[in-house]
Amino acid sequence: MNLCYIDESGTSDIPGNSAYFVLAGISIPIWHWGGCDAEVNQVKIRFGLLDAELHTAWLLRRYVEQESITDFDDMDYVQRRSAVEIERRKHIHALQRSKPKVLKQTKKNFAKTNAYLTLAERKRMVREVAGVIGNWGFARLFGEAVDKANYSSQFILSS
Repeated sequence: MNLCYIDESGTSDIPGNSAYFVLAGISIPIWHWGGCDAEVNQVKIRFGLLDAELHTAWLLRRYVEQESITDFDDMDYVQRRSAVEIERRKHIHALQRSKPKVLKQTKKNFAKTNAYLTLAERKRMVREVAGVIGNWGFARLFGEAVDKANYSSQFILSS
C-alpha cells in the first residue's frame, strides 16, 4: 500500500481564472512514511519551521516588507520578526484607510509568510528538502500540466 500526496495549482475550469492547471503528487510505500516524515522534519527543525506547512511558491517568492528593511539579512531571528511586524502593521494600517478590499488578501498573505527567514535561507531549505526527497529511491513523483489555451474539448470522451 502506498501513501499519496496530491496537490493542484490553478483551476480545472475552462476557461477558469488561470491559464494552466497542474496536478502533481508523490507516492511513498506506507512502511516508509515514518522515516520520510522524520527526514523532512529534521530539515524543518534546522530552519525553525517544524510546525509549518511547506509551500514552495510561498517560500520562494520575494517578501516586499523584508526587502524594505535595511540589513534584514544581517539580523537575528528576533530582530527580523520585530522589524517585519512593524512593517506589516504600517502596511495594514495604510490599507485599512484606503483599500479595505485588499486588506483581507494581504492578511492572508502575511499569515503564509511568517517564516522570518531570508530569501537565501528559504531557498536553501527548499533545496535541502528536495535533496532529501530526491534520495528516496522508493518514492514516485508524478504530474500533469495542462495549458488551457491549447486545450480542446474535442478530446473529451462522452459516456
